Amino acid sequence: MKRILIVDDEPHVIRVVRLALERNGYLVDAAANGKQALEYLEEQHPDLIITDIDMPQMNGKDLCMEINSSLPDRTFHIFVLTARAELEHRKWASAIPNLDFMEKPVSIRRLVSRLDTYFADVQLSDKQECQTAS
Repeated sequence: MKRILIVDDEPHVIRVVRLALERNGYLVDAAANGKQALEYLEEQHPDLIITDIDMPQMNGKDLCMEINSSLPDRTFHIFVLTARAELEHRKWASAIPNLDFMEKPVSIRRLVSRLDTYFADVQLSDKQECQTAS
């Protein structure tokens, strides 16, 4: 079962996304800001992070930059899910590997579909690597 960390300061967003993801077979943890997310990463290793940008204490941009610099070989993917679609945010986001930018509002169905597709692609890639190594 894939583990996803949701990082958002709005409890209702976490609640809605958590419920939808759990209904689709994902394990879901949550953090209210980037600082809590970094503390989580010291103990846990998610398969994917979904983060907002605007949050107190440490915003999503700073979280992504910190993850990129402190965990350069990370295997998990990051989805930035935000209403902040300005070019400046797309620019820094495009400079970080293994990161997708999604604009809010996004339907839960679309989010789950993107996650399912991402994990299916990862599984296929892993399978192909195993066959090549054999």
